Amino acid sequence: MIPAPFDYEVAESVDHAIALLADREDSKVLAGGHSLLPLLRLRVTRPSVLVDVGRLDELSYVRDAGTSIAIGALTRHHDVATAPLLQEHNPFVSYVAGLVGDPQVRHRGTIGGSLAHGDPAADLPAVLLALDGEIDIAGAAGVRTVASADFFLGVFETAVGPQEIVTEVRVPKLTAEHGWSYLKFRRRSLDWATVGVAAFARRSNGDIGEPAIALVSMGATPLRARASEAAWASGQDPGPFADEGTDPPGDTNGSAEYRKHLVKVLVRRAAEEASRH
Repeated sequence: MIPAPFDYEVAESVDHAIALLADREDSKVLAGGHSLLPLLRLRVTRPSVLVDVGRLDELSYVRDAGTSIAIGALTRHHDVATAPLLQEHNPFVSYVAGLVGDPQVRHRGTIGGSLAHGDPAADLPAVLLALDGEIDIAGAAGVRTVASADFFLGVFETAVGPQEIVTEVRVPKLTAEHGWSYLKFRRRSLDWATVGVAAFARRSNGDIGEPAIALVSMGATPLRARASEAAWASGQDPGPFADEGTDPPGDTNGSAEYRKHLVKVLVRRAAEEASRH
């Protein structure tokens, strides 16, 4: 289909983008476009104006931020995957960024766009949730920081307001004590994950501490598998508890029952991999 008519504006700075968004109530931010353009073509969304922030180089970076790594919202997935700082200090994030879509998507899509889109089938939101990452959101009142646990509100719904944009993402630095794994099942290589699992924990003398397990495609948002985390921390198999508190969809990729079975298998495997990674 052809998108409904819309105006197009190019933002010259973050402040300019916020001002343009405030001009009309039904405006939308355009970054890489891989999430928004399909919705425009299907007329799921019909904004009156697109505010293009894709040329704001000030939001494309990977920097050392002390105990964390700061990633500009407009950093492409490819650049997240290949950034030396992330490969050294948080290979979990760089690895998963390398799994997003295909090379074309990774060279155009941005980490901020992926998070702001709020797709429960996306990879990076679950990883950020497992890592307790933070997201900076800029608006007319300034910049506010939102914890990943509070950022995802529903299907395609996040804490980003209609006149705000994501500016930065921060993830913690990892050490040799940290184990991690990201597993996803999909019918074809470029499909969205039928189910995905991000597992992360601190290892010490064979013991698991501070475990985190985040699930993809098991509800309206990425979810923390709290029962599985508790089981893993106590030395039990976390797999049997993985579907507690989930509400997976049923679609052509699998029924809700199938997803509930599959997530138990993937959580067990991800925990095993993270324990020895």
